[in-house]
Amino acid sequence: MRNKLNTTPKSWLAFELNVLHRLKFASAILPFTNQPHLGAYLKRWNARVLANDATLSGWTKAVAVIQNNSEKLSVEEVDLVLEDAYVPRYRPQNPALRNWFNETDAWWFDNVRRNIERLASPVARAIALNVGMSVGDYAFSFTDETLELRQPFSVVYRRIWSVTPEPVNNGQNNTCQNKTANEFIGENYTDLMFLRLPAAHNQTQRNHLGAEAWREEWLRGGAEFWADFETAQIGKLGTLIETKSQYLRLVEEALRAAKNIPVWAIACVEDGFVSTQDIVEAVSRVRRVDTIYTKDFSELTGAKAVIVTA
Repeated sequence: MRNKLNTTPKSWLAFELNVLHRLKFASAILPFTNQPHLGAYLKRWNARVLANDATLSGWTKAVAVIQNNSEKLSVEEVDLVLEDAYVPRYRPQNPALRNWFNETDAWWFDNVRRNIERLASPVARAIALNVGMSVGDYAFSFTDETLELRQPFSVVYRRIWSVTPEPVNNGQNNTCQNKTANEFIGENYTDLMFLRLPAAHNQTQRNHLGAEAWREEWLRGGAEFWADFETAQIGKLGTLIETKSQYLRLVEEALRAAKNIPVWAIACVEDGFVSTQDIVEAVSRVRRVDTIYTKDFSELTGAKAVIVTA
């Protein structure tokens, strides 16, 4: 079974937007939002966006980009975030960071996480955390051979902050939640549901996230939460899967929870585990399928992008 993150390559975003541009809607829910790029574009179309992700990292990114209409970090707030970032304390607040970083780097992330809590606004904290996660991506981009090219994290943080895009103000009350997809779908009503189906996997969420699991441990202040997190996901779309029939059953359950939403766009990746026909049949058991859009990226990624509207 494939072990890939629920991440649509950036080159596919144009395909998704092209399909959505054909549909009529003024509001949309995104049950899986591990990256906020699509939501940001929908805001540019003046659509009200309700986003969700079960991971804290996905939710934090969504708050910073989708829920946020106008807030930006000031120079003073960035100074506060980076205050004494490299100064070791008596003991680390989050010892789990040493599983991911050397001692000096772990102290930086520990201190920055502590400093971010001193920001007054929840949205400001989300923006600051989002920049911090990008610093982590920067840190993991180096190998032993290229490590000497790496710059101090505080310098990188300021640089990423300085090039952060302006928030999109669509004049709407955009909201973000941190729930299971089924719970989120059942609680919200909009014109459109864009359901990007998560990749099927047969591993614990921590192992499935791979190198990105550090984000959850940084945001949550440790690694003790994983057991409770896994328990909350049992029997829900996005959890570990053993068979194709089990995966399709969970897809169908999520769709039934969305029967009150007039328009669906269900996006998936045909990668050899679940076929387009499998998804079409699952959708048709709940609602009549309208159109099937496909885009072949097999030369680049070995997979095909599919969006089914209903």
